[in-house]
Amino acid sequence: MKLRTRAAVTLLFGGGLLAVWWYVDSEKQKRRRQQRVEQLQRAALGHGNFSLMDHHGQRRTKRDFLGSWVLLYFGFTHCPDICPDELDKLSAVVSALDRDASLPPVQPVFITVDPERDDVPALERYVKDFHPRLVALTGTPEEVKDAGRDYRVYASPGPKDEDGDYIVDHTILIYLVTPDGLFLDYYNRMKNEEQITESVRNHINSYTPTSDQN
Repeated sequence: MKLRTRAAVTLLFGGGLLAVWWYVDSEKQKRRRQQRVEQLQRAALGHGNFSLMDHHGQRRTKRDFLGSWVLLYFGFTHCPDICPDELDKLSAVVSALDRDASLPPVQPVFITVDPERDDVPALERYVKDFHPRLVALTGTPEEVKDAGRDYRVYASPGPKDEDGDYIVDHTILIYLVTPDGLFLDYYNRMKNEEQITESVRNHINSYTPTSDQN
């Protein structure tokens, strides 16, 4: 009987320690996430209000997306592999989040960094390969540059070949924007679909809306 009692006490004590460890670790993770959010918010990205044409030829501004979570990617339709890969990943993330009925729909958005070639018809053809909710945006070179500048996107066209084709060197990031229109997080090429999905889910579940709308 004494052995059973000792075993029960040991099990209870061990379980208590495990519960305490889990709580402390959970609180540490919450603090780390909050510190990261605060650091990113101090970067002051995405506070502008872009005005661009979507792939249906309709004028869209950043205000049109207020109220929705947005995953935003800058790229170009002639990109041979990186942009399609990143948009495939972005689309997979949105689809994965769609399967969670507790979460609101996330809006995928693509902004070109190559307005010279990426006009409305080109974008209309391009979006068909990705998530059905994907909105693609273009505009004048100055409008596109302004939108990219707001997110500190680097974009530089390379030299043209004999066929007039060229590659655009550009920032490769997926941006997460809150329903308030504020930049919240970003994901580079090293982040896979599962990691991004989990991160976005955590952000949505822990987010507190603000009154500071653009």
